[in-house]
Amino acid sequence: MAAQMVDIEAQSSSPSSIFKDVHSPVTLKFHEVVYTIKVKKQGWMKKIKKKQDQSSMEKQILKGITGVAPPAAEKTTLLAALGGRLGGKLNGTITYNGKTFSSIMKRYTGFVTQDDVLYPHLTVTETLIFTALLRLPKTLTTREKIVHAEAVIDQLGLMRCKNVIIGGPSLRGVSGGERKRVSIGQEMLVNPSLLFLDEPTSGLDSTTAQRIVSILWELARGGRSIVMTIHQPSSRLFYMFRKVLLLSEGNSLFFGKGSEVMDYFHGIGFSPSVAMNPSDFLLDLANGISSDDWSHANRNAVKQKLALAYKSNLAENLKAQVAEVDDRINDAFDNNNLERWSTTWLQQATILLRRGVKERRHDFFSTLKIGQTVAVAFLCSLLWWQSDTTHLQDQAGLLFFYSGFWGFFPLFQAIFTFPQERQILCKERSSGMYKLSSYFISRTIGDLPMELALPTLFCIITYWTAGLKPEFLSFLYALLTLLFSVLVSQGFGLAIGALVMDQKSATILGSVIMLSFTLAGGYYVQHVPSFISWIKFVSISQHTYKLLIGTQYEHGQTYKCGNRTCLVEDFPAIKSVGLDGHVVSVVALAIMLVLYRVIAYVALMRIGVPEKMVFSKCFFMIDTVLFLGYVVSKDSLVVNDANVGAIQNWPQPFSITNIHNFHATSWHHLPTVSKAPNSIGPRILAATFVEIKHNLTTAPRILPNFSLPFELHYDASKTGIVEDVLRQAGHPIAYFNEKPLF
Repeated sequence: MAAQMVDIEAQSSSPSSIFKDVHSPVTLKFHEVVYTIKVKKQGWMKKIKKKQDQSSMEKQILKGITGVAPPAAEKTTLLAALGGRLGGKLNGTITYNGKTFSSIMKRYTGFVTQDDVLYPHLTVTETLIFTALLRLPKTLTTREKIVHAEAVIDQLGLMRCKNVIIGGPSLRGVSGGERKRVSIGQEMLVNPSLLFLDEPTSGLDSTTAQRIVSILWELARGGRSIVMTIHQPSSRLFYMFRKVLLLSEGNSLFFGKGSEVMDYFHGIGFSPSVAMNPSDFLLDLANGISSDDWSHANRNAVKQKLALAYKSNLAENLKAQVAEVDDRINDAFDNNNLERWSTTWLQQATILLRRGVKERRHDFFSTLKIGQTVAVAFLCSLLWWQSDTTHLQDQAGLLFFYSGFWGFFPLFQAIFTFPQERQILCKERSSGMYKLSSYFISRTIGDLPMELALPTLFCIITYWTAGLKPEFLSFLYALLTLLFSVLVSQGFGLAIGALVMDQKSATILGSVIMLSFTLAGGYYVQHVPSFISWIKFVSISQHTYKLLIGTQYEHGQTYKCGNRTCLVEDFPAIKSVGLDGHVVSVVALAIMLVLYRVIAYVALMRIGVPEKMVFSKCFFMIDTVLFLGYVVSKDSLVVNDANVGAIQNWPQPFSITNIHNFHATSWHHLPTVSKAPNSIGPRILAATFVEIKHNLTTAPRILPNFSLPFELHYDASKTGIVEDVLRQAGHPIAYFNEKPLF
């Protein structure tokens, strides 16, 4: 890997040279790519208990897409599938120099998303330098990586704004075109052989879009494959594309040179009525609009005609071209010694920590948060000014306020952590920039200064002014207890945010749970009903309050209650939690401290990782498969013998309960009964029951024969006995409704 890296110092003197050479050209080939997703649909199945059923149906997104992408040619195609970032069911063949996508191939691949997913408070230079430190190999020194990032900034024309922050929707920063170039620069830092871009010109004016595409042309001349999607480009941009793939509802309509697209459609009878941008014309065709006819029926006919024309005129020739293209496998992609990660775990954690601190420097010790903490602290000081044990209720209230206020405050701070960074985490994990563990550790550590400094300031102000136990050790124990509680609440917020990943929903859920913890904390309610008393064992407020009470009071301590002296431990707000069991509370908080963070970490594992095949649910090298109770093979479709006996020996039902049980398995075969009764009483007709059992043990026709007529049987009587069913040759093909048997 080190031998293949170009000389950084040489690039510094001649920045454009970083785009001249590439690790190894990549030939991208895709053949009959079909992508299917599962769409969950809610439905009611009025069966035995009329319970809700979750049924899943599949929707085909890509329908047999074929193409080839040799180096140095711009391609428009299906980025998520081709870039190895697609979950779901993907069929067909996608190869990179003759090999499937792998973690090694990911190191040579760049992917620019449609939305510019960048940290808004980092400058252009900081963004690219941190990316270089994370993605460039550890064989390079830090200085060499920085020089490389500066060379990319120069080449992409970002020198003028190098010290300007990226910005966002509510934060002024660089322009849209500059932001897009920063996104491209992040991927160019690794000198990729294959670069994917998802609509890089969307939202940009024509001049800026022209500059972006010109940069991509320069990259392509260096031997890279550039694959991009684009929506309605200008005429200038369109004729810059060497290869164009036109899609409509997952079907290919054209694949070839951009300069030949108008001639092709003219040859099959589709020409614009007036002079127009080729991309506008193609967009109309993709939507089924031909000439000035906007009718819906004609749109479907146009789409079908274009798809058939592609299959008859282009598809076979394209498949032959794909088969003839040399994969040109390079040894660089066969390097089994190439490490998965460019940097070590410690380097990743350190760099991510530095980046996080710089990104959130505007938030650390912000005037608003410090002012809020100081204001609440002074208010508490005024309300609890120099209280003593004669006002035990007041002191207990202050200690419980400690646990409540510093339970909610870090909770809401932490809840927003991962939802706000979800897109960035997804993008960077998909690129293989770092391990999730290094990100998680650096992110949680980076928030500690603010999370711990503010409660420390609050405790220093209120502890001494409120007249709590005037001993340094007691103050220290109270402070450590408060900070311990803050860390647990922070972990709880991280877990809620990582699980829900929606700021509004997570805030509502977190506030409800924390409020439950507070109410069961032992101060507001001393006699919690037994059926809900378990909440106090998992209540952060209860354990914190108990430990804080222990820092101030001890067994045998007294206070004046009217004209007599009472034991502190008998005071209701203290007796409910007791002065013993401090070790149990410490252990409970320690368990929650770890458990909540483990939950957050596990929840984050699903982010940025495409769905993988579950091999435990797959079968290989088998002759038959069991599907919906039938044994399916390449030669036949027969009923599973294991189920036949149970059906054949089922006794004839004579009660509503028995009818229910049998109906659970036979309801969908009832329309095949030749003489179904008009009504069903407690006794089902014997002949009907026998015929139902026969149909249950006889394989139905699964696939329709389009050379034979179809019959639609409709339940006009609405008795609920016969369903609306599509038949062919007496066999049911599809059902359109579900009704109860009686």
